[in-house]
Amino acid sequence: MLATFVREHWRAYASAAAMLSCIAAMTVWIPRQVGHVVDALVAGKLQGPALIEPLSLLVLAGLAIYLLRVGWRLTLFKAAYRLGARLRTRLFARLALQGPAYFQQQRTGDLMALATNDIDTVEMAAGEAMLAGFDGTQTLLLVLAMMTLSIDWRLGLAALLPFPLMGLAFWWISKHLHEAAQDSLTRFGDLNQQVQESLAGVRTLRALGLVDRSRQRFGALADSAAEAAFRSQRWEAAYEPAVGMTLAAAYAIALAVGGWLVAQREITIGQLTAFTMYLGQLIWPMFAAGWVLSLLERGRAAWARLAPVLDAPLTLADAGRAALPPGATLTAEGLSFRFPGAKRPALEAVDLTLAPGRTLGIVGATGAGKSTLVRLLLRQAEPDAGRLLLADVPLPDLPLATLRAHIAWVPQEPFLFSASVADNIALARPGATPADIEAAARLAAVHDDIARLPQGYATEVGERGVTLSGGQRQRVAIARALLSDAALLVLDDALSAVDTGTETAILDHLRELRAARPDRSVIVIAHRLSAVMDADEVIVLKQGHVIERGTHAQLLELGGWYAAQWRYQQIEASLEAE
Repeated sequence: MLATFVREHWRAYASAAAMLSCIAAMTVWIPRQVGHVVDALVAGKLQGPALIEPLSLLVLAGLAIYLLRVGWRLTLFKAAYRLGARLRTRLFARLALQGPAYFQQQRTGDLMALATNDIDTVEMAAGEAMLAGFDGTQTLLLVLAMMTLSIDWRLGLAALLPFPLMGLAFWWISKHLHEAAQDSLTRFGDLNQQVQESLAGVRTLRALGLVDRSRQRFGALADSAAEAAFRSQRWEAAYEPAVGMTLAAAYAIALAVGGWLVAQREITIGQLTAFTMYLGQLIWPMFAAGWVLSLLERGRAAWARLAPVLDAPLTLADAGRAALPPGATLTAEGLSFRFPGAKRPALEAVDLTLAPGRTLGIVGATGAGKSTLVRLLLRQAEPDAGRLLLADVPLPDLPLATLRAHIAWVPQEPFLFSASVADNIALARPGATPADIEAAARLAAVHDDIARLPQGYATEVGERGVTLSGGQRQRVAIARALLSDAALLVLDDALSAVDTGTETAILDHLRELRAARPDRSVIVIAHRLSAVMDADEVIVLKQGHVIERGTHAQLLELGGWYAAQWRYQQIEASLEAE
Protein backbone atom coordinates (compact mmCIF):
# COMPACT_ATOMS: atom_id res chain seq x y z
CA MET A 1 0.00 0.00 0.00
CA LEU A 2 2.70 2.49 1.02
CA ALA A 3 4.94 1.70 -1.98
CA THR A 4 1.97 2.06 -4.34
CA PHE A 5 1.03 5.39 -2.79
CA VAL A 6 4.61 6.74 -3.12
CA ARG A 7 4.70 5.70 -6.79
CA GLU A 8 1.39 7.44 -7.45
CA HIS A 9 2.57 10.65 -5.76
CA TRP A 10 6.20 10.52 -6.86
CA ARG A 11 6.11 14.12 -8.03
CA ALA A 12 5.33 15.39 -4.51
CA TYR A 13 8.03 13.20 -2.99
CA ALA A 14 10.55 14.15 -5.69
CA SER A 15 9.80 17.85 -5.24
CA ALA A 16 10.24 17.60 -1.48
CA ALA A 17 13.45 15.62 -1.95
CA ALA A 18 14.81 18.27 -4.36
CA MET A 19 14.13 21.03 -1.84
CA LEU A 20 15.82 18.98 0.89
CA SER A 21 18.85 18.48 -1.34
CA CYS A 22 19.14 22.25 -1.79
CA ILE A 23 18.84 22.69 1.99
CA ALA A 24 21.56 20.11 2.60
CA ALA A 25 23.91 21.72 0.06
CA MET A 26 23.51 25.19 1.62
CA THR A 27 23.76 23.72 5.12
CA VAL A 28 27.19 22.21 4.43
CA TRP A 29 28.31 25.32 2.53
CA ILE A 30 27.72 27.61 5.55
CA PRO A 31 30.50 26.17 7.82
CA ARG A 32 32.97 26.23 4.94
CA GLN A 33 32.10 29.89 4.27
CA VAL A 34 32.45 30.70 7.98
CA GLY A 35 35.86 28.98 8.02
CA HIS A 36 37.05 31.12 5.10
CA VAL A 37 35.78 34.27 6.85
CA VAL A 38 37.60 33.33 10.10
CA ASP A 39 40.88 32.63 8.30
CA ALA A 40 40.55 35.90 6.38
CA LEU A 41 39.90 37.82 9.61
CA VAL A 42 42.91 36.19 11.30
CA ALA A 43 45.03 37.08 8.28
CA GLY A 44 43.67 40.66 8.33
CA LYS A 45 42.25 40.38 4.79
CA LEU A 46 38.65 41.20 5.75
CA GLN A 47 37.88 44.47 7.48
CA GLY A 48 34.96 46.91 7.59
CA PRO A 49 32.83 47.07 4.42
CA ALA A 50 34.55 43.97 3.00
CA LEU A 51 32.67 41.88 5.59
CA ILE A 52 29.26 42.90 4.24
CA GLU A 53 29.28 40.62 1.16
CA PRO A 54 30.24 37.28 2.86
CA LEU A 55 27.94 37.98 5.81
CA SER A 56 25.08 38.88 3.45
CA LEU A 57 25.56 35.59 1.64
CA LEU A 58 25.28 33.74 4.96
CA VAL A 59 22.05 35.59 5.81
CA LEU A 60 20.56 34.87 2.37
CA ALA A 61 21.48 31.19 2.71
CA GLY A 62 19.73 31.05 6.09
CA LEU A 63 16.59 32.68 4.64
CA ALA A 64 16.57 30.32 1.66
CA ILE A 65 16.90 27.33 3.99
CA TYR A 66 13.90 28.57 6.00
CA LEU A 67 11.71 29.02 2.91
CA LEU A 68 12.70 25.66 1.46
CA ARG A 69 11.93 23.90 4.75
CA VAL A 70 8.45 25.43 4.76
CA GLY A 71 8.02 24.41 1.11
CA TRP A 72 8.98 20.77 1.54
CA ARG A 73 6.73 20.34 4.55
CA LEU A 74 3.73 21.79 2.73
CA THR A 75 4.41 19.62 -0.33
CA LEU A 76 4.98 16.41 1.59
CA PHE A 77 2.25 16.71 4.21
CA LYS A 78 -0.32 17.40 1.51
CA ALA A 79 0.54 14.00 0.01
CA ALA A 80 0.70 12.28 3.40
CA TYR A 81 -2.75 13.56 4.34
CA ARG A 82 -4.06 12.06 1.10
CA LEU A 83 -2.71 8.71 2.28
CA GLY A 84 -4.58 9.09 5.57
CA ALA A 85 -7.80 9.94 3.72
CA ARG A 86 -7.33 6.98 1.38
CA LEU A 87 -6.68 4.55 4.22
CA ARG A 88 -9.76 5.75 6.12
CA THR A 89 -11.89 5.45 2.97
CA ARG A 90 -10.54 1.98 2.27
CA LEU A 91 -11.09 0.90 5.88
CA PHE A 92 -14.68 2.18 5.87
CA ALA A 93 -15.42 0.57 2.50
CA ARG A 94 -14.04 -2.76 3.73
CA LEU A 95 -16.03 -2.67 6.95
CA ALA A 96 -19.19 -1.68 5.07
CA LEU A 97 -18.91 -4.86 2.98
CA GLN A 98 -18.37 -7.19 5.93
CA GLY A 99 -21.27 -9.23 7.23
CA PRO A 100 -22.53 -9.42 10.82
CA ALA A 101 -20.38 -12.51 11.49
CA TYR A 102 -17.25 -10.38 11.12
CA PHE A 103 -18.39 -7.74 13.61
CA GLN A 104 -19.29 -10.41 16.14
CA GLN A 105 -15.55 -11.07 16.37
CA GLN A 106 -14.47 -7.41 16.50
CA ARG A 107 -14.78 -4.65 19.08
CA THR A 108 -16.18 -1.29 18.02
CA GLY A 109 -13.60 0.58 20.10
CA ASP A 110 -10.73 -1.17 18.32
CA LEU A 111 -12.17 -0.37 14.89
CA MET A 112 -12.61 3.28 15.89
CA ALA A 113 -9.00 3.39 17.13
CA LEU A 114 -7.81 1.98 13.78
CA ALA A 115 -9.66 4.70 11.87
CA THR A 116 -8.17 7.47 14.01
CA ASN A 117 -5.01 6.83 16.02
CA ASP A 118 -3.50 3.99 13.98
CA ILE A 119 -4.01 5.66 10.59
CA ASP A 120 -2.56 8.92 11.96
CA THR A 121 0.53 6.95 12.98
CA VAL A 122 0.88 5.32 9.54
CA GLU A 123 0.37 8.75 7.96
CA MET A 124 3.28 10.17 9.97
CA ALA A 125 5.50 7.24 8.96
CA ALA A 126 4.64 7.79 5.28
CA GLY A 127 5.21 11.53 5.37
CA GLU A 128 7.45 12.95 8.05
CA ALA A 129 9.52 9.80 8.59
CA MET A 130 10.35 9.16 4.92
CA LEU A 131 11.50 12.66 4.09
CA ALA A 132 13.18 13.25 7.45
CA GLY A 133 15.08 10.02 6.88
CA PHE A 134 16.09 11.17 3.41
CA ASP A 135 17.09 14.61 4.69
CA GLY A 136 19.04 13.22 7.64
CA THR A 137 20.90 10.66 5.53
CA GLN A 138 21.77 13.18 2.83
CA THR A 139 22.95 15.76 5.33
CA LEU A 140 25.00 13.15 7.19
CA LEU A 141 26.81 12.01 4.03
CA LEU A 142 27.56 15.55 2.88
CA VAL A 143 28.77 16.65 6.31
CA LEU A 144 30.97 13.58 6.69
CA ALA A 145 32.41 14.18 3.20
CA MET A 146 33.24 17.79 4.07
CA MET A 147 34.74 16.81 7.43
CA THR A 148 36.97 14.05 6.08
CA LEU A 149 37.77 15.18 2.52
CA SER A 150 37.63 18.97 2.74
CA ILE A 151 39.28 19.48 6.14
CA ASP A 152 41.27 16.52 7.49
CA TRP A 153 40.48 12.81 7.27
CA ARG A 154 42.34 11.97 10.48
CA LEU A 155 40.31 14.48 12.46
CA GLY A 156 37.10 13.18 10.84
CA LEU A 157 37.78 9.53 11.68
CA ALA A 158 38.77 10.39 15.25
CA ALA A 159 35.55 12.35 15.82
CA LEU A 160 33.46 9.45 14.48
CA LEU A 161 34.78 6.88 16.96
CA PRO A 162 31.78 7.17 19.39
CA PHE A 163 29.14 6.77 16.66
CA PRO A 164 29.11 2.92 16.42
CA LEU A 165 28.14 2.85 20.10
CA MET A 166 25.25 5.20 19.31
CA GLY A 167 24.09 2.82 16.55
CA LEU A 168 24.06 -0.05 19.04
CA ALA A 169 22.02 2.06 21.47
CA PHE A 170 19.56 2.95 18.71
CA TRP A 171 19.01 -0.74 17.88
CA TRP A 172 18.32 -1.57 21.52
CA ILE A 173 15.95 1.39 21.97
CA SER A 174 14.05 0.64 18.72
CA LYS A 175 13.41 -2.95 19.77
CA HIS A 176 11.78 -1.87 23.03
CA LEU A 177 9.98 1.07 21.41
CA HIS A 178 8.18 -1.22 18.94
CA GLU A 179 6.83 -3.36 21.78
CA ALA A 180 5.83 -0.29 23.81
CA ALA A 181 4.11 1.37 20.81
CA GLN A 182 2.13 -1.79 20.06
CA ASP A 183 1.01 -2.00 23.69
CA SER A 184 0.06 1.68 23.66
CA LEU A 185 -2.13 1.29 20.56
CA THR A 186 -3.83 -1.78 22.03
CA ARG A 187 -4.62 -0.03 25.30
CA PHE A 188 -5.96 2.97 23.40
CA GLY A 189 -8.34 0.59 21.65
CA ASP A 190 -9.45 -0.79 25.04
CA LEU A 191 -10.13 2.75 26.23
CA ASN A 192 -12.12 3.53 23.07
CA GLN A 193 -14.20 0.39 23.58
CA GLN A 194 -15.04 1.38 27.15
CA VAL A 195 -16.08 4.89 26.07
CA GLN A 196 -18.28 3.53 23.27
CA GLU A 197 -20.01 0.96 25.49
CA SER A 198 -20.51 3.39 28.38
CA LEU A 199 -22.04 6.12 26.23
CA ALA A 200 -24.24 3.67 24.33
CA GLY A 201 -25.50 2.13 27.58
CA VAL A 202 -25.53 5.24 29.77
CA ARG A 203 -29.26 4.89 30.54
CA THR A 204 -28.80 1.30 31.69
CA LEU A 205 -25.82 2.26 33.84
CA ARG A 206 -27.85 5.00 35.51
CA ALA A 207 -30.90 2.77 36.00
CA LEU A 208 -28.82 0.04 37.65
CA GLY A 209 -26.74 2.45 39.71
CA LEU A 210 -23.51 1.40 37.98
CA VAL A 211 -22.23 4.88 37.10
CA ASP A 212 -19.56 4.87 39.83
CA ARG A 213 -18.38 1.40 38.87
CA SER A 214 -18.23 2.43 35.20
CA ARG A 215 -16.29 5.56 36.18
CA GLN A 216 -13.79 3.46 38.12
CA ARG A 217 -13.42 1.07 35.20
CA PHE A 218 -12.86 3.97 32.83
CA GLY A 219 -10.32 5.52 35.20
CA ALA A 220 -8.40 2.25 35.40
CA LEU A 221 -8.32 1.94 31.60
CA ALA A 222 -7.35 5.61 31.20
CA ASP A 223 -4.49 5.14 33.68
CA SER A 224 -3.39 1.99 31.87
CA ALA A 225 -3.46 3.75 28.48
CA ALA A 226 -1.57 6.73 29.93
CA GLU A 227 1.04 4.44 31.46
CA ALA A 228 1.48 2.60 28.16
CA ALA A 229 1.79 5.90 26.27
CA PHE A 230 4.29 7.16 28.86
CA ARG A 231 6.33 3.98 28.52
CA SER A 232 6.40 4.43 24.74
CA GLN A 233 7.41 8.10 25.08
CA ARG A 234 10.08 7.16 27.60
CA TRP A 235 11.74 4.81 25.13
CA GLU A 236 11.38 7.45 22.40
CA ALA A 237 13.02 10.01 24.69
CA ALA A 238 15.98 7.67 25.17
CA TYR A 239 17.20 8.57 21.67
CA GLU A 240 18.09 12.11 22.74
CA PRO A 241 20.55 11.19 25.56
CA ALA A 242 22.22 8.67 23.22
CA VAL A 243 22.72 11.41 20.63
CA GLY A 244 23.82 13.96 23.22
CA MET A 245 26.42 11.66 24.82
CA THR A 246 27.78 10.65 21.41
CA LEU A 247 28.14 14.24 20.22
CA ALA A 248 29.71 15.34 23.51
CA ALA A 249 32.32 12.60 23.15
CA ALA A 250 32.85 13.54 19.48
CA TYR A 251 33.35 17.23 20.41
CA ALA A 252 35.89 16.33 23.08
CA ILE A 253 37.86 14.15 20.67
CA ALA A 254 37.61 16.76 17.89
CA LEU A 255 38.90 19.59 20.09
CA ALA A 256 41.73 17.47 21.48
CA VAL A 257 42.87 16.10 18.12
CA GLY A 258 42.07 19.35 16.27
CA GLY A 259 43.99 21.46 18.82
CA TRP A 260 47.01 19.21 18.38
CA LEU A 261 46.77 19.50 14.56
CA VAL A 262 46.52 23.31 14.83
CA ALA A 263 49.58 23.31 17.09
CA GLN A 264 51.40 21.23 14.49
CA ARG A 265 50.25 23.73 11.83
CA GLU A 266 48.59 20.94 9.83
CA ILE A 267 45.19 22.69 9.84
CA THR A 268 44.20 26.32 10.40
CA ILE A 269 42.02 27.83 13.11
CA GLY A 270 39.38 28.53 10.44
CA GLN A 271 39.39 24.87 9.40
CA LEU A 272 39.00 23.76 13.02
CA THR A 273 36.13 26.26 13.42
CA ALA A 274 34.46 24.88 10.27
CA PHE A 275 35.02 21.33 11.52
CA THR A 276 33.33 22.03 14.85
CA MET A 277 30.42 23.64 12.99
CA TYR A 278 30.14 20.53 10.81
CA LEU A 279 30.17 18.44 13.94
CA GLY A 280 27.30 20.55 15.26
CA GLN A 281 25.42 19.91 12.03
CA LEU A 282 25.54 16.20 12.81
CA ILE A 283 23.05 16.88 15.60
CA TRP A 284 20.15 16.99 13.13
CA PRO A 285 21.00 13.73 11.29
CA MET A 286 21.47 11.99 14.63
CA PHE A 287 18.21 13.31 16.04
CA ALA A 288 16.52 12.59 12.70
CA ALA A 289 17.73 8.99 12.92
CA GLY A 290 16.16 8.58 16.36
CA TRP A 291 13.00 10.37 15.35
CA VAL A 292 12.62 8.42 12.10
CA LEU A 293 13.19 5.12 13.88
CA SER A 294 10.56 6.11 16.42
CA LEU A 295 8.01 7.04 13.73
CA LEU A 296 8.75 3.91 11.70
CA GLU A 297 8.41 1.63 14.72
CA ARG A 298 5.12 3.26 15.63
CA GLY A 299 3.97 3.06 12.01
CA ARG A 300 5.00 -0.60 11.81
CA ALA A 301 3.06 -1.40 14.98
CA ALA A 302 0.00 0.49 13.67
CA TRP A 303 0.17 -1.19 10.26
CA ALA A 304 0.40 -4.61 11.94
CA ARG A 305 -3.01 -3.85 13.49
CA LEU A 306 -4.50 -2.17 10.42
CA ALA A 307 -3.43 -4.55 7.62
CA PRO A 308 -5.39 -7.63 8.86
CA VAL A 309 -8.60 -5.58 8.88
CA LEU A 310 -7.99 -4.13 5.41
CA ASP A 311 -7.10 -7.58 4.01
CA ALA A 312 -9.68 -9.61 5.95
CA PRO A 313 -11.72 -11.79 3.57
CA LEU A 314 -15.35 -10.80 3.24
CA THR A 315 -17.67 -12.93 5.34
CA LEU A 316 -20.18 -12.71 2.48
CA ALA A 317 -19.09 -13.00 -1.15
CA ASP A 318 -20.33 -10.33 -3.54
CA ALA A 319 -19.57 -11.95 -6.87
CA GLY A 320 -23.12 -11.99 -8.29
CA ARG A 321 -23.72 -10.43 -11.68
CA ALA A 322 -27.28 -11.50 -12.53
CA ALA A 323 -29.98 -8.91 -13.20
CA LEU A 324 -33.22 -8.88 -11.23
CA PRO A 325 -36.35 -8.53 -13.39
CA PRO A 326 -39.38 -6.61 -12.08
CA GLY A 327 -42.13 -8.59 -10.39
CA ALA A 328 -39.77 -11.09 -8.77
CA THR A 329 -41.22 -14.00 -6.80
CA LEU A 330 -39.43 -14.94 -3.57
CA THR A 331 -38.92 -18.67 -3.05
CA ALA A 332 -37.32 -20.68 -0.26
CA GLU A 333 -36.47 -24.32 -0.93
CA GLY A 334 -35.45 -26.61 1.91
CA LEU A 335 -33.82 -23.75 3.80
CA SER A 336 -31.68 -24.78 6.79
CA PHE A 337 -29.30 -22.83 9.00
CA ARG A 338 -27.41 -23.52 12.22
CA PHE A 339 -25.51 -20.89 14.23
CA PRO A 340 -21.87 -21.81 14.97
CA GLY A 341 -21.71 -23.89 18.13
CA ALA A 342 -25.49 -24.31 18.38
CA LYS A 343 -26.86 -27.75 19.28
CA ARG A 344 -29.86 -27.57 16.96
CA PRO A 345 -30.62 -25.74 13.71
CA ALA A 346 -32.23 -22.30 13.87
CA LEU A 347 -34.07 -23.19 10.65
CA GLU A 348 -34.63 -26.59 9.07
CA ALA A 349 -36.24 -27.54 5.74
CA VAL A 350 -38.26 -24.31 5.39
CA ASP A 351 -40.20 -23.86 2.15
CA LEU A 352 -42.21 -20.78 1.17
CA THR A 353 -43.31 -18.77 -1.84
CA LEU A 354 -44.19 -15.06 -1.96
CA ALA A 355 -45.53 -13.74 -5.25
CA PRO A 356 -45.46 -10.03 -6.16
CA GLY A 357 -48.23 -8.03 -4.50
CA ARG A 358 -48.82 -10.64 -1.81
CA THR A 359 -48.37 -10.45 1.97
CA LEU A 360 -46.71 -13.21 4.02
CA GLY A 361 -47.06 -13.36 7.78
CA ILE A 362 -44.45 -15.17 9.90
CA VAL A 363 -45.25 -15.90 13.53
CA GLY A 364 -43.95 -18.11 16.29
CA ALA A 365 -42.60 -18.09 19.82
CA THR A 366 -39.36 -16.29 20.73
CA GLY A 367 -36.42 -18.20 19.25
CA ALA A 368 -38.53 -19.94 16.62
CA GLY A 369 -36.29 -18.68 13.78
CA LYS A 370 -38.32 -15.76 12.42
CA SER A 371 -35.53 -13.15 12.41
CA THR A 372 -33.02 -15.79 11.27
CA LEU A 373 -35.09 -16.23 8.12
CA VAL A 374 -34.85 -12.48 7.50
CA ARG A 375 -31.06 -12.57 8.02
CA LEU A 376 -30.79 -15.20 5.30
CA LEU A 377 -33.05 -13.16 3.03
CA LEU A 378 -30.83 -10.09 3.50
CA ARG A 379 -27.72 -12.26 3.01
CA GLN A 380 -26.39 -11.33 6.41
CA ALA A 381 -25.65 -15.06 6.63
CA GLU A 382 -25.59 -17.98 4.20
CA PRO A 383 -27.83 -21.07 4.57
CA ASP A 384 -26.23 -24.40 5.37
CA ALA A 385 -28.64 -26.20 3.04
CA GLY A 386 -31.37 -25.25 0.61
CA ARG A 387 -31.56 -21.92 -1.16
CA LEU A 388 -33.41 -18.62 -1.46
CA LEU A 389 -34.36 -17.36 -4.92
CA LEU A 390 -35.75 -14.16 -6.40
CA ALA A 391 -37.29 -14.62 -9.83
CA ASP A 392 -35.67 -18.09 -9.87
CA VAL A 393 -32.23 -16.48 -9.39
CA PRO A 394 -30.29 -17.73 -6.31
CA LEU A 395 -29.50 -14.82 -4.01
CA PRO A 396 -25.68 -15.33 -4.24
CA ASP A 397 -25.97 -14.76 -8.01
CA LEU A 398 -27.34 -11.25 -7.41
CA PRO A 399 -25.05 -8.30 -6.56
CA LEU A 400 -25.53 -7.33 -2.92
CA ALA A 401 -26.41 -3.78 -3.97
CA THR A 402 -29.17 -5.10 -6.24
CA LEU A 403 -30.55 -7.42 -3.56
CA ARG A 404 -30.61 -4.76 -0.86
CA ALA A 405 -32.16 -2.18 -3.18
CA HIS A 406 -34.96 -4.70 -3.73
CA ILE A 407 -35.70 -5.02 0.01
CA ALA A 408 -36.80 -2.36 2.51
CA TRP A 409 -36.19 -3.84 5.97
CA VAL A 410 -37.55 -2.43 9.22
CA PRO A 411 -36.06 -4.22 12.25
CA GLN A 412 -37.59 -4.31 15.71
CA GLU A 413 -34.87 -1.94 16.97
CA PRO A 414 -34.50 0.56 14.09
CA PHE A 415 -31.45 2.79 13.79
CA LEU A 416 -31.94 6.53 13.39
CA PHE A 417 -29.07 8.88 12.61
CA SER A 418 -28.18 12.15 14.34
CA ALA A 419 -30.12 14.21 11.82
CA SER A 420 -33.57 15.70 11.40
CA VAL A 421 -36.72 13.60 11.24
CA ALA A 422 -37.08 14.52 7.56
CA ASP A 423 -33.50 13.47 6.76
CA ASN A 424 -34.02 10.12 8.50
CA ILE A 425 -37.20 9.41 6.55
CA ALA A 426 -35.62 10.48 3.25
CA LEU A 427 -32.52 8.34 3.79
CA ALA A 428 -33.49 5.86 1.05
CA ARG A 429 -34.57 8.67 -1.31
CA PRO A 430 -32.36 11.74 -0.72
CA GLY A 431 -34.19 13.62 -3.47
CA ALA A 432 -37.62 13.18 -1.90
CA THR A 433 -39.73 16.33 -1.62
CA PRO A 434 -41.25 17.50 1.70
CA ALA A 435 -44.63 16.38 0.35
CA ASP A 436 -43.27 12.86 -0.32
CA ILE A 437 -41.78 12.71 3.18
CA GLU A 438 -45.02 13.83 4.80
CA ALA A 439 -47.04 11.32 2.76
CA ALA A 440 -44.78 8.47 3.96
CA ALA A 441 -45.08 9.71 7.56
CA ARG A 442 -48.89 9.71 7.29
CA LEU A 443 -48.85 6.13 5.98
CA ALA A 444 -46.70 5.16 9.00
CA ALA A 445 -49.13 6.98 11.35
CA VAL A 446 -46.35 9.19 12.71
CA HIS A 447 -47.20 12.54 11.09
CA ASP A 448 -49.19 13.83 14.06
CA ASP A 449 -46.36 12.94 16.46
CA ILE A 450 -43.85 14.76 14.25
CA ALA A 451 -46.09 17.83 14.02
CA ARG A 452 -46.00 18.09 17.81
CA LEU A 453 -42.19 18.15 17.91
CA PRO A 454 -40.53 21.57 18.55
CA GLN A 455 -39.44 22.05 14.94
CA GLY A 456 -41.65 19.51 13.23
CA TYR A 457 -39.87 17.58 10.49
CA ALA A 458 -36.72 19.70 11.03
CA THR A 459 -36.33 18.47 14.64
CA GLU A 460 -32.99 16.78 15.30
CA VAL A 461 -33.61 13.31 16.76
CA GLY A 462 -30.23 12.95 18.49
CA GLU A 463 -27.92 9.94 18.41
CA ARG A 464 -29.85 6.75 17.57
CA GLY A 465 -33.08 8.78 17.79
CA VAL A 466 -32.75 9.21 21.54
CA THR A 467 -35.27 12.10 21.66
CA LEU A 468 -38.06 9.89 20.27
CA SER A 469 -40.00 7.11 21.97
CA GLY A 470 -39.61 3.50 20.88
CA GLY A 471 -42.89 3.56 18.98
CA GLN A 472 -41.98 6.83 17.25
CA ARG A 473 -38.62 5.44 16.18
CA GLN A 474 -40.30 2.35 14.73
CA ARG A 475 -42.83 4.42 12.79
CA VAL A 476 -40.16 6.79 11.43
CA ALA A 477 -38.27 3.70 10.23
CA ILE A 478 -41.47 2.35 8.63
CA ALA A 479 -41.98 5.71 6.88
CA ARG A 480 -38.39 5.52 5.62
CA ALA A 481 -39.05 2.04 4.19
CA LEU A 482 -42.35 3.08 2.60
CA LEU A 483 -40.66 6.05 0.91
CA SER A 484 -38.12 3.77 -0.75
CA ASP A 485 -38.72 2.18 -4.14
CA ALA A 486 -38.01 -1.34 -2.82
CA ALA A 487 -40.33 -4.04 -4.17
CA LEU A 488 -40.26 -6.10 -0.96
CA LEU A 489 -41.12 -4.58 2.41
CA VAL A 490 -40.00 -6.61 5.46
CA LEU A 491 -41.41 -5.62 8.87
CA ASP A 492 -39.38 -7.61 11.39
CA ASP A 493 -41.58 -7.23 14.49
CA ALA A 494 -41.54 -3.51 13.63
CA LEU A 495 -44.93 -2.87 15.27
CA SER A 496 -44.00 -4.24 18.69
CA ALA A 497 -43.67 -0.79 20.32
CA VAL A 498 -46.95 0.70 19.07
CA ASP A 499 -50.42 0.32 20.54
CA THR A 500 -53.09 -1.76 18.82
CA GLY A 501 -54.92 1.31 17.49
CA THR A 502 -51.78 2.65 15.80
CA GLU A 503 -50.96 -0.85 14.54
CA THR A 504 -54.41 -1.10 12.94
CA ALA A 505 -53.97 2.31 11.27
CA ILE A 506 -50.59 1.34 9.83
CA LEU A 507 -51.87 -1.99 8.54
CA ASP A 508 -54.84 -0.25 6.92
CA HIS A 509 -52.45 2.14 5.19
CA LEU A 510 -50.32 -0.80 4.01
CA ARG A 511 -53.41 -2.39 2.44
CA GLU A 512 -54.14 0.88 0.64
CA LEU A 513 -50.53 1.12 -0.52
CA ARG A 514 -50.55 -2.46 -1.76
CA ALA A 515 -53.70 -1.75 -3.75
CA ALA A 516 -52.03 1.32 -5.27
CA ARG A 517 -48.83 -0.57 -6.00
CA PRO A 518 -49.68 -4.21 -6.80
CA ASP A 519 -46.04 -5.19 -7.47
CA ARG A 520 -44.91 -4.60 -3.84
CA SER A 521 -44.73 -7.67 -1.61
CA VAL A 522 -44.80 -7.52 2.18
CA ILE A 523 -43.41 -9.84 4.86
CA VAL A 524 -44.79 -9.17 8.35
CA ILE A 525 -43.06 -10.83 11.29
CA ALA A 526 -44.98 -10.32 14.50
CA HIS A 527 -45.76 -11.57 17.97
CA ARG A 528 -49.22 -9.95 17.93
CA LEU A 529 -51.28 -12.06 15.55
CA SER A 530 -53.55 -9.12 14.73
CA ALA A 531 -50.67 -7.82 12.57
CA VAL A 532 -50.89 -10.83 10.20
CA MET A 533 -54.62 -11.60 10.17
CA ASP A 534 -55.01 -10.01 6.70
CA ALA A 535 -51.95 -11.72 5.19
CA ASP A 536 -52.44 -13.91 2.13
CA GLU A 537 -50.53 -16.67 3.92
CA VAL A 538 -49.25 -17.11 7.46
CA ILE A 539 -46.55 -19.60 8.43
CA VAL A 540 -45.99 -20.65 12.03
CA LEU A 541 -42.41 -21.50 13.04
CA LYS A 542 -41.43 -23.63 16.03
CA GLN A 543 -37.78 -24.43 16.73
CA GLY A 544 -36.91 -23.69 13.10
CA HIS A 545 -39.65 -25.85 11.55
CA VAL A 546 -42.84 -24.76 9.79
CA ILE A 547 -45.56 -26.41 11.89
CA GLU A 548 -48.60 -24.62 10.45
CA ARG A 549 -49.43 -22.59 7.37
CA GLY A 550 -52.51 -21.05 5.79
CA THR A 551 -54.69 -17.98 6.02
CA HIS A 552 -55.85 -16.52 9.32
CA ALA A 553 -59.21 -18.25 9.03
CA GLN A 554 -57.67 -21.59 8.04
CA LEU A 555 -55.26 -21.52 10.99
CA LEU A 556 -58.06 -20.74 13.44
CA GLU A 557 -59.97 -23.70 12.04
CA LEU A 558 -56.90 -25.90 12.41
CA GLY A 559 -56.99 -25.41 16.17
CA GLY A 560 -53.21 -25.59 16.68
CA TRP A 561 -50.60 -23.19 18.09
CA TYR A 562 -51.93 -20.21 16.10
CA ALA A 563 -55.52 -20.67 17.25
CA ALA A 564 -54.48 -21.07 20.90
CA GLN A 565 -52.28 -17.97 20.74
CA TRP A 566 -55.05 -15.97 19.06
CA ARG A 567 -57.53 -16.83 21.81
CA TYR A 568 -54.98 -15.92 24.49
CA GLN A 569 -54.21 -12.55 22.87
CA GLN A 570 -57.91 -11.75 22.45
CA ILE A 571 -58.55 -12.43 26.15
CA GLU A 572 -55.50 -10.32 27.07
CA ALA A 573 -56.73 -7.43 24.88
CA SER A 574 -60.21 -7.55 26.41
CA LEU A 575 -58.77 -7.44 29.94
CA GLU A 576 -56.59 -4.44 29.03
CA ALA A 577 -59.62 -2.68 27.54
CA GLU A 578 -61.47 -3.04 30.84
